[in-house]
Amino acid sequence: MALSPLLRDLLTTPGPSGYERAAAEVWRNAAGEFADRVQGDVVGSSVAVVDGDGGPLVAVIGHIDEIGLVVTHVDDQGMIWFTNVGGWDPVILVGQRLEVQTAAGPIPGVVGKKPIHLLKPDDRKKAPDLTDLHIDVGAKDGEEGRALVRVGDVAVIAAEPVELPNDRLVSRALDNRLGCYIALEAARRVAAADSTAASIAAAAVVQEETGFAGSRTTAFSLRPQVAIAVDVTHATDAPGISVREEGEHKLGSGAVIGRGPILHPRVFELLYETATEESIPFTIQSHMGRGTGTDADAFHISRGGIPTGLISVPLRYMHSPVEMCQLDDVEAAIALIAAFTQRLTAETDFLR
Repeated sequence: MALSPLLRDLLTTPGPSGYERAAAEVWRNAAGEFADRVQGDVVGSSVAVVDGDGGPLVAVIGHIDEIGLVVTHVDDQGMIWFTNVGGWDPVILVGQRLEVQTAAGPIPGVVGKKPIHLLKPDDRKKAPDLTDLHIDVGAKDGEEGRALVRVGDVAVIAAEPVELPNDRLVSRALDNRLGCYIALEAARRVAAADSTAASIAAAAVVQEETGFAGSRTTAFSLRPQVAIAVDVTHATDAPGISVREEGEHKLGSGAVIGRGPILHPRVFELLYETATEESIPFTIQSHMGRGTGTDADAFHISRGGIPTGLISVPLRYMHSPVEMCQLDDVEAAIALIAAFTQRLTAETDFLR
């Protein structure tokens, strides 16, 4: 499979949590090609609805925000100090090139730290803290630095997607531009079908990485009868990951269907039956803790409760600039959600 132009656009458009507007516009423009209704809200989330013929409304939710950095201070030497937006391992940030999103547009910068030559022997053995790192945009002093960058400006890693053998794709922001892309493409596939009882609402929600704000508000306002959250999960064919703890979800093994207390058993069984009967490759992942760490955690308890399922895509190197997926798994997730939606009728019972 080739990388689609839409997915490339989504992956290369900056959109850290709270600053997703540019990426959301890409998503909404694509949704306008086929959806019956496309809308945004004041939080920043987007919804594209394809009307069915009297069946339930299915919400398919991916979060459009990515992890990033946010400026906290510009010092008198023009160096920029920052904190994280979402979960970063500081080791990954050392030496990265950045795009800082400013009022005048994006500007380049780099993440700097004290060179290894100047570190004491014991410090060379330690991983850096986030507070050991700074951003350098080339400013000659604080006056120029503060003219270029304001406190509260955000930054993302400057990295283009790379296509590898075996339909594997490397990029920043696969977590979770994949989810909102899959939601949109599943809705596009339902729209192209001859007749479907269920309506489908693809959603690109915001601020998942910082507390599920977009999924909370979208679940409340949309009021679907059933929901499928779409996210990524750890691929277990990377070194150091235990299949005994995580289950076995290799790149190329298909969609990952979640199962656990907050995930509705009837939704799971319908997803399982659909994948089996349609010969769509899949694995099963158990979520037996307090939650799944995805937008499903917000959706399932909205209003009087929403029957919620979870589909994930195996991903290597999560929360890094070199996240890796296999496009076959993306296609499996799209096919499964579209087929699941087309099987629902007004008589489908989700009573637990």
